[in-house]
Amino acid sequence: MGTSCPSLNLMILKDTRKLQLLHFGLFLGIYLAALLGNGLILTAVACDHHLHTPMYFFLLNLALLDLGSISTTVPKAMGNSVWDTTTITYAGCAIQVFMFVAFVTGEFFLLTFMAYDRYIAICKPLHYGTIMDSRTCVNMTAATWGSAFLYALLHTANTFSLPLCQGNALDQFFCEIPQILKLSCSDASIKEAKLIVVSACLLFVCFISIVLSYVQIFRAVLSIPSQQGRHKAFSTCLPHLVVVSLFISTAIFSYLKPLRHVSLEPNSIVALLNTVLYPFLNPFIYSLRNKAVILALKEVMARATAQLFP
Repeated sequence: MGTSCPSLNLMILKDTRKLQLLHFGLFLGIYLAALLGNGLILTAVACDHHLHTPMYFFLLNLALLDLGSISTTVPKAMGNSVWDTTTITYAGCAIQVFMFVAFVTGEFFLLTFMAYDRYIAICKPLHYGTIMDSRTCVNMTAATWGSAFLYALLHTANTFSLPLCQGNALDQFFCEIPQILKLSCSDASIKEAKLIVVSACLLFVCFISIVLSYVQIFRAVLSIPSQQGRHKAFSTCLPHLVVVSLFISTAIFSYLKPLRHVSLEPNSIVALLNTVLYPFLNPFIYSLRNKAVILALKEVMARATAQLFP
């Protein structure tokens, strides 16, 4: 990896001191809420044996990926705001790119497997225990994490193999691949095209898998004779649909467009949704309105209280 820049500047945070402190307060509040929400999910699933099922096992891994993605970007942005700096080292930028791409890609892979899990649960309920056994769930999760880190390694190596000489200012609050490609000395259009094609193909395959799963789910739900039964079946899928829609829409606006069409303000807002608000909202959309999770948390808190105050 060659570069003439020993460090890079995250220019989105280079503003007045009051706005920097506002950035810090905003990021800190969202970060703490994300840690709390996802931490509660991890605690509930890990401590309550009633939640040791495929759906909640995937949910636990989704919480881990959310914590990883937001922890990759937000702490550095908060540190820059507090210390009135915009600098990130070249190595630190490469690590941030690798970890962020790995966690975000892993989330999309996992959401695809979660759609398949809902398809089996609703369309083939009698065979659910056989198809979605513990070994299958572990294999799916291992494939998610392994493929995501391999994908991130390839993208990071591809991006940072280019020498950078178009300055060192990144128009973003974290190291983002499209912004880094804009600093390349050579013509990055081929690299950019490869990046967009690979990402689009990956997004398309996962998206089609999710769509096909839900086509079968909707057909099965509509065939249920009672309205109460249809509502109960559909309610288990609605949070997943909301999360997938939010994830795909922000990913498309963030990355699947040419660099020359990227404008700073809209791109920064979408990046904020994709990197900060998405992991923050996920627990509340998907889990903390789930009665089983809430009941598990109450039982965990009751046991903890009983041990502290016998």
